[in-house]
Amino acid sequence: MSGTSMPGRLEGRTVLVIGRGSGIARAVALAARDAGARLVVAGRDGDGLARAYTGTGFTAEAVDLTDERSIAELAGRIEKIDHIVSTASARARGTVDVLDQETVRVSFDTKVIGPMLLAKHFKDRFRAGGSLTLFSGSSAIKPTPGMLAVAATNGAADVVAKALAVELAPVRVNAVSPGTIDTGAYDALGEERKAALFADRSARNPARRIGTAQDVAEAVVFAMTSTFLTGVSLAVDGGEPLV
Repeated sequence: MSGTSMPGRLEGRTVLVIGRGSGIARAVALAARDAGARLVVAGRDGDGLARAYTGTGFTAEAVDLTDERSIAELAGRIEKIDHIVSTASARARGTVDVLDQETVRVSFDTKVIGPMLLAKHFKDRFRAGGSLTLFSGSSAIKPTPGMLAVAATNGAADVVAKALAVELAPVRVNAVSPGTIDTGAYDALGEERKAALFADRSARNPARRIGTAQDVAEAVVFAMTSTFLTGVSLAVDGGEPLV
């Protein structure tokens, strides 16, 4: 997949994208590259990321967002940065009767506390005009059964983005909040159930389709390059919470 971002919008900038070598994280990295950025990709499996991004010219690093020492070590290896995007998350689906403490804790550690610690250890490494982009999700404003911990985590991420926008200023901090995005995350449902789910949501949301990783990537590039945008959560959800 290749981005459709305007060439040159991130020319000469260094962007750190934290997440997997596929799906939304990959789409964000490629869109940033197409906009002129130098890319550092990071995740738990640094060697796996290096293989996933072979031939892209990206630098791959290892980082575990649930481990502050790992975050501090990553910051120590990167002298200066322009933009950081944290797409990492941990699955925490299930109704309240089946959720366990460890599952919920890892979800918060990865998507909420981890980005806070990224801010802590990178705050003095941002160049002028820098930004931090977190990931939330539409369940923060429209939770459904089985999404309790996901909704709570996403809601917390939205709050963290606002609070960090104040604390890190003039570094800009925003969140991107996807709705139903076809990245392969729904493949576990099986082909028939996935198709039925997507057909139902496409029929009901105002955009009348399911989102793509590229839809989200374009919003992230906008968040990085829009210099008067901070402390907001950009909904990339096709209007799903409205219905």
